[in-house]
Amino acid sequence: MTIKLAVLPGDGIGPEVVGAALEILDRAESLFGFRTERTTYLVGGCSIDKHGIPLTDEAMAGIAKADLALLGAVGGPKWEGLKYEVRPERALLRLRAELGLFANLRPATVFPELADASSLKREIVEGVDVLVLRELTGGVYFARPKGVTKNEQGERYGVNTMAYSESEIRRIVKLAFELARLRRKKVTSVDKANVLEVSELWRNIAIELHKEFPDVALEHMYVDNAAMQLIRNPRQFDVLVTENLFGDILSDEAAMLTGSIGLLPSASLGQASGNSGIRYGLYEPVHGSAPDIAGQGKANPIATVLSVAMMLDYSLGQQKAARAIEKSVRDTLAAGVRTPDIAVKGQAAASTREMTRALLDHLKA
Repeated sequence: MTIKLAVLPGDGIGPEVVGAALEILDRAESLFGFRTERTTYLVGGCSIDKHGIPLTDEAMAGIAKADLALLGAVGGPKWEGLKYEVRPERALLRLRAELGLFANLRPATVFPELADASSLKREIVEGVDVLVLRELTGGVYFARPKGVTKNEQGERYGVNTMAYSESEIRRIVKLAFELARLRRKKVTSVDKANVLEVSELWRNIAIELHKEFPDVALEHMYVDNAAMQLIRNPRQFDVLVTENLFGDILSDEAAMLTGSIGLLPSASLGQASGNSGIRYGLYEPVHGSAPDIAGQGKANPIATVLSVAMMLDYSLGQQKAARAIEKSVRDTLAAGVRTPDIAVKGQAAASTREMTRALLDHLKA
């Protein structure tokens, strides 16, 4: 079967890290006997520069027809003065909404060789392997009413609404239990049920769903405590599931446990498809477009490479290929190869090209 892959290089270092990841994908295809057919689309600032908007209808239609999408990064200071509705990040919101990408998976794994690169002590972060599962298409970012008006006193008045339906909560929490079954069988559901009615509903549905997964442990944690516990004892977490706003914050906090945001992949998944066996997913590194180092060969491609591994794992069922890519990353780091973001003081840093070559050298069936 040939998989149709939409390639969205994006802005800044996006084209560099996507190019590196596609080289790794080429090697994985030759080693494990599958094939992708790729089409490139402009998304984000590069689309604004050419078309005046961050995502054209034509690009959206092409991306929707693909089986999967690989994204570099979007945005940068160049476009920050634009109106919100035409900023590069609006493309991401449209992609999530129209593709039904309701689940954002953000693994934060601390590689032993890089434990000392974390802002926290080695004894705190060593062995950390947490998966933050963030609901992506509901909550305060999408619900209405929203906007800035004036109140009865004539003051400017801003409002955003946090809202979730039962079905929205049920599908993300169910996925959390399913993913936990493949890991260490523990789910931490994060909410603010002591003050928010929407969180009370979230917690009640999590309790109801847990009956279908008796082999998976379930605990509930208020979001403020969860933020503290991620710093105090991150090894206690396996799968951490939460709503959109809380997940946005906690996933970035978890990312910093690892020592560099340049190491962290992510996946945004939709509902499982029918007969094809492919679950649509948008795969991208957690880091931004880093325009300050774009074109200098300093970008770390590992996050995007690991995003490809997630794509093979979660959408294509190519677990052997995914594990091989992950092993190539571990072996490359064990060999001491470091891009500038993870190099220790006095160490010669590898370029993006050199890191990619090292990953290819270590990638074996």
